[in-house]
Amino acid sequence: MEKKPIDWSNIGFGYIETEQRYVSNYKDGAWDEGGLTSNSMVTISECAGVLQYAQTVFEGLKAYTTEDGHIVMFRPDLNGERMMDSAKRLEMPPFPKERFVEAVTEVVKANAAYVPPYGSGATLYIRPYMFGTNPVIGVKPADEFQFRVFVTPVGPYFKDGAKPITIKVSDFDRAAPHGTGHIKAGLNYAMSLHAIVTAHEEGFAENMYLDAATRTKVEETGGANFIFITKDGKLVTPKSDSILPSITRRSIVYVAKEYLGMEVEEREVFFDEVKDFAECGLCGTAAVISPVGKIVDHGKEICFPSGMDEMGPVTKKIYDTLTGIQMGRIEAPEGWIKEVE
Repeated sequence: MEKKPIDWSNIGFGYIETEQRYVSNYKDGAWDEGGLTSNSMVTISECAGVLQYAQTVFEGLKAYTTEDGHIVMFRPDLNGERMMDSAKRLEMPPFPKERFVEAVTEVVKANAAYVPPYGSGATLYIRPYMFGTNPVIGVKPADEFQFRVFVTPVGPYFKDGAKPITIKVSDFDRAAPHGTGHIKAGLNYAMSLHAIVTAHEEGFAENMYLDAATRTKVEETGGANFIFITKDGKLVTPKSDSILPSITRRSIVYVAKEYLGMEVEEREVFFDEVKDFAECGLCGTAAVISPVGKIVDHGKEICFPSGMDEMGPVTKKIYDTLTGIQMGRIEAPEGWIKEVE
């Protein structure tokens, strides 16, 4: 497969239109058979449920070229499951997990020329999403929906790649207790936009959100979960009902335990104890792991011993192992890697 003439090492994290995408429509209580289309435009009513009341959920996953030249995806079944959970919470008909995996596979295969080559640092980002399409003026769920998948080649999420970033403790709340923080709904991300723009204007890469109820516990950032490394080498990840259940975080926990023999604690993490950790990172599909060198809490600085020059040694070991599994350099646990071609 001849690749597109793209400067893979300088593409940034943005949208590049590719040739095929998948579309399926839900009407009269059922999903149609769906299929690929070259049309990248979406046409809906001016009164569509998604436009009036933000009834939309989405996912994010990646396809990679492995060391031996295969195109693979990482645990797409878990994205399918999570999207079903998100849909149920927003009163949307879940798109079946098996069809989800088939749809993303079809789209990646149809756009194989856009999958960046091994070693380029770039990947093919896959965006499945679903939204209410029929007119809705009273506050209620839509009756008709569209499920779509498009792909776009992307570079690293943070422009400095794996260089440690500086983040701030946000004055805003990301999600309320008993709210929708645990699902991947568009509305959660819309509500974090003002906070991230403010953080960027102040020179920070991201926000650290604390729990809305007590503002004493670490939750997550606008688009990633936290991981911490203790001074004696344990992995600690925050546990909360209002955090998105990150597939990357779950994979990191497994890799730390089963591949690296580390002790892992998934528990409430109080902000007061953050200063005592040796390393900190943000994890998610987009960034995999971005090391955090410094957290600024209203002028007070928490500087991690791992410093601002490079990823901490334990985080690096986890990162190298996980990306090694994704890229085919290290044998993966059964079912983690879905080969596309």
